Amino acid sequence: MRKFFGFGKSRSALPKSQISLTDARYTVIDTELTGLNERKDSIVSIGAVKMTGIKIELGRTFYRLMKPRASLKPESVVIHGITPSDVQQQPESKTILSGFLQFCGQDILIGHCVLIDLSFLNREMKETLGYCLHNPILDTFSLYSWLKRKGPPRDCFASTPRSCALYEISRCFGISVKGAHNALMDSFITAQIFQRFLPILIEAGITTTGDLLEIGTPYDGSDESGIAGDIANF
Repeated sequence: MRKFFGFGKSRSALPKSQISLTDARYTVIDTELTGLNERKDSIVSIGAVKMTGIKIELGRTFYRLMKPRASLKPESVVIHGITPSDVQQQPESKTILSGFLQFCGQDILIGHCVLIDLSFLNREMKETLGYCLHNPILDTFSLYSWLKRKGPPRDCFASTPRSCALYEISRCFGISVKGAHNALMDSFITAQIFQRFLPILIEAGITTTGDLLEIGTPYDGSDESGIAGDIANF
C-alpha cells in the first residue's frame, strides 16, 4: 500500500486500505506536452479536477499553462492547439508545479495511460523542486482492461476500441468529445470514465481503495489485455 492518502480526520481510525470507493478523494489529472521524448520534451499545460467518490466536483479544478523548457513542435501544436505565443509570458514549471501539488494534496491521483504524465511530472518536479509525487496512482486504462476481462458483462466492454487512447474509450461510454486536446477537458473526460467504472467495480467486488489500487496499477505499455493502440495523446 502506498504512503499518502487524504481521507480526513473523521476516518483516521479506519485502515487506509479499507476506505470505501464512494468515500475516497481523488484528483484526476492530465498534461499536454511539447512531444513524447522524455529527455528533450517538457510539459506545456496541466489540468486536474477533483472527485469525492462518484461525484465530480466541477467547482474544484486546476488548469495552468506553463512556459516549457523545450520548444513547441508544429505537430504538438496541431494536437493541443497551444502556440508559442500562448506560453511566452507564462510562469515556468517550478511555480506551476508547486500550485499543482498543493491542489492535489494527498488524494489518489487518476489518469489515462498515466505513466506518460507521471514521467514528465516527476522529472520536472525532481529537477525544480527536488522530489517526486508520492500519491497513490490509478490508471483508467488498467481499470478498463481489468473490467473487460473480469468484470460483469456490459455492452460498453463488448467491443474493442481501435486503440487504448482516451477518446476511443470515452466513446464506448457515450461521453462527448469535442475539439482539440486540452489538459482540463481531458481530465474531465477521464473523470467521467472513472465515474462510470465505480458502480461496475463495486458490483465486481472492488469496494475499497486497497482493492482498487491493486487492479489499477498504471498501464506499462504491454498488451496483456489484447487491446493495442496509440496512446500518444500529447
